[in-house]
Amino acid sequence: MLDETLLDSPDGLALADRRGLLRGAAEAGARVRTATRHAADAGIADLRPEGRPRTVLVAGPGTAATGVADLIGALAGASAPVVRLRPTGVAPAAGALRWALPGWAGSVDLLLLPTTDGSEPGLALLAEQAYRRGVTVVAVAPQGSPLTEAVSGSRGLFVPMAVAPNEAPDEYAENIAASPGALWALFTPLLALLDRVGLLEAPPEALEKVADRLDRTAERCGPAIATYGNPAKTLAAELADSLPLIWTEGSAAGPAGRRFAAVLAELAGLPALAAELPEALPAHGVLLAGDYAAGADPDDFFRDRVDEPQALRARVVLLRDRPAGGLSAAPAARELALGHETAVSELEPEEGGDLETLAELLAVTDFAAVYLALATRGTPTP
Repeated sequence: MLDETLLDSPDGLALADRRGLLRGAAEAGARVRTATRHAADAGIADLRPEGRPRTVLVAGPGTAATGVADLIGALAGASAPVVRLRPTGVAPAAGALRWALPGWAGSVDLLLLPTTDGSEPGLALLAEQAYRRGVTVVAVAPQGSPLTEAVSGSRGLFVPMAVAPNEAPDEYAENIAASPGALWALFTPLLALLDRVGLLEAPPEALEKVADRLDRTAERCGPAIATYGNPAKTLAAELADSLPLIWTEGSAAGPAGRRFAAVLAELAGLPALAAELPEALPAHGVLLAGDYAAGADPDDFFRDRVDEPQALRARVVLLRDRPAGGLSAAPAARELALGHETAVSELEPEEGGDLETLAELLAVTDFAAVYLALATRGTPTP
């Protein structure tokens, strides 16, 4: 159950936030600026590419690396295919994971290695395999991690991951993988790189606008802002004890919705389903009419439920990356949800460039997942 009094208690939230998740969300803008400097210091701005890569391959563990691959694929569009290399192994541990290049990978392809750990032997082996195949390798990982030497030995480019000034290495290793700041620490240098090779547009001035948008969103969504004026706290309160059906519209909204579903599960222990409109309507329509419907109660209405866990009821979260205009499935989505007495939460960013609107969607949903994690009783602490 959600402790709504905790949402409006900044001191209580600070005490509950043992992993520094709110700090990670609030410092996203600073991470972008630091990561931009690291990218420049690594020499990305001085690269002289001979052309676009044929394919971008992305390998790395965890939610942050998965989100990076998904976001790059959405932003690159038709410029080049983006393929995430999925790990294999007997456990989700750094020493157990292994990656392999597809058989067709060669000198015209680009391999990106984003990781918040950097101690994965599987990534070091992958970098060596890429070197033998002539694949260009770029890694973003903690400074001084074993991957640093492996990538440098394979004549690849290594960019140190941005960390907060007040984070000790042991604290960082324990908390960063679940922190909202991890995404931007890994994503930003790769944006600068892909701008340089011509796959997308992310010049330094655009990244500065992203950092500014993240800062403004953090001000609106911070713990000191009351729930009634805080879009992230409002969304968290609406999603408590629900099964979120995250319906997205727009190329940038798709990966933002999928990441939201992933962090809701990882941070708050809340299952969620994400799908893009209009395919979401037939895919999730039966859920609105079945056991997860708002009025579903197949048993005796008058029985005593005091000691029973509350059943999850579906709630639609409609994410759009820009105001709906022209052809849009949003009206049909609202009609379907409300026709089944299912509440709808809507999130739409302010106007701006593609990267800015994407940043706002990611920031608000990251804050919402963190508030749910902190204020939900019974959420397990790793």
